[in-house]
Amino acid sequence: MKNVVMSFAAMSILALIGGVVNSDEKKAEKKVAPVLNFKMKKIDGKEADLSAYQGKVVLMVNVASKCGLTPQYKELEGLHEKFSEKGLAVLGFPANEFGAQEPGSNAEIATFCKDNFNVKFDMFEKVVVKGDGQCPLYKHLTSKETDPKFAGDISWNFEKFLIGRNGEIVARFAPRVKPDSEEVLKAIEAELAKK
Repeated sequence: MKNVVMSFAAMSILALIGGVVNSDEKKAEKKVAPVLNFKMKKIDGKEADLSAYQGKVVLMVNVASKCGLTPQYKELEGLHEKFSEKGLAVLGFPANEFGAQEPGSNAEIATFCKDNFNVKFDMFEKVVVKGDGQCPLYKHLTSKETDPKFAGDISWNFEKFLIGRNGEIVARFAPRVKPDSEEVLKAIEAELAKK
């Protein structure tokens, strides 16, 4: 009887240890990269958790409909079509901080993007990317504390941040750097090659 009690106690301890290990493994699996640890609203108003992009290569771009750089929508959609099945996610964040070049409502922006550029990549509600009311995602992208390598204010519409599969910000491209430029393509392809 004593052996049975000891065996039962040993099995209970092993089960407890196993539970702790499994619990730790689950915590490790669920760890979300800080840059993807935000909830945002898609352009249709539905809440989206950016952690859904964990493990993908992500290109985040602040966009505008009435800017000289607006034709970059076509190139961004081209990247989406070419690389989405390989793991690239292009995310568009309309913003009105530069020359008031994104004055429309979310519905108007969505219609503009669909009608003019047949945009299929993920678009989000209009946000503030610089100054008073800056949204938490863009605070994270531009702060020295959270992004020491690529920190600094957004300079204009169509600034681009590239996030690797590991969730690290790996590149930042100025507004005038075209999405289909050799510089951007090389950086995206290098990150997509990583597993």
